[in-house]
Amino acid sequence: MDGTVFDSSAKTAFAGAYPGHTCKLTHLLADDPLLTLDALADLAGALPADSIEYNPGSLPIGIAPEDVPSSELGVVETIRNIGESGSWVVLKRIEQIEAYGALLERILGELTDVVVPRTGEMLQHEGFIFVSSPGAVTPFHFDPEHNILLQLNGSKTMTLFSVEDEAISPPGVHEAFHMGEHHRNLTYRDDFAERGTAIAIGPGEAIHVPVKSPHWVQVGAEPSISLSITWRSEWSYAEADARAFNRAMRKLGLKPSSPRPFPSSNKGKALAWRAISRANAMLKPDSAAT
Repeated sequence: MDGTVFDSSAKTAFAGAYPGHTCKLTHLLADDPLLTLDALADLAGALPADSIEYNPGSLPIGIAPEDVPSSELGVVETIRNIGESGSWVVLKRIEQIEAYGALLERILGELTDVVVPRTGEMLQHEGFIFVSSPGAVTPFHFDPEHNILLQLNGSKTMTLFSVEDEAISPPGVHEAFHMGEHHRNLTYRDDFAERGTAIAIGPGEAIHVPVKSPHWVQVGAEPSISLSITWRSEWSYAEADARAFNRAMRKLGLKPSSPRPFPSSNKGKALAWRAISRANAMLKPDSAAT
């Protein structure tokens, strides 16, 4: 496919929301031969096993990762029969395959004039493709990346929550996540529902998802294909490192304040954590020069 993906109205909407607010966008990414069901089945066969995740579609909104049952079909068969397989598949880091990497870079390149002046260089470009059966649920979770989800086929409803609502995602959960001690999935309670914002999207529509915004997703009545384009920034890395610093302080019995939302930089805590990490690395026995 040639031509732009985000027109001027979509860019204006994105500029009004980035980086801290969600918004609905439009896109022109349609009928690309790389994004047909057959092409995605081939992509699944080409990606390494650790870049593929697939789960039964009939999951509760809140579920611990260890409680997710295994799928019975292989991933390629699951994708080719997604209308009947009762599953959802995510193909991770699609940029590992050259053609998909070029597609990702072209789309992200359209956003640099909005992103770079606010959060700096777009780092760690990654793409994820979701192929889902009708009604499939992606459980309640958060992600550390800046993200735009583009709907290609079928429909989805994403229910998002404010990252600043600490009753939804407590500070300790964020901190444990950045220390590798907590999965991205979050505990969900029915009383959370009234605090979320549900956004429905169909083909040609997209959602900007701010860093660490808790959300869950349900597919509509038809099979769904969607593309998630993600990137990191120095701001997002500083937020993560500030969370890790807070985890260390909390283990010492202190009660640190949470990182502040954009445009605050959180650099003080981030730099402190990076210094601690370097010092710890230097103290390891295998870090000595040979």
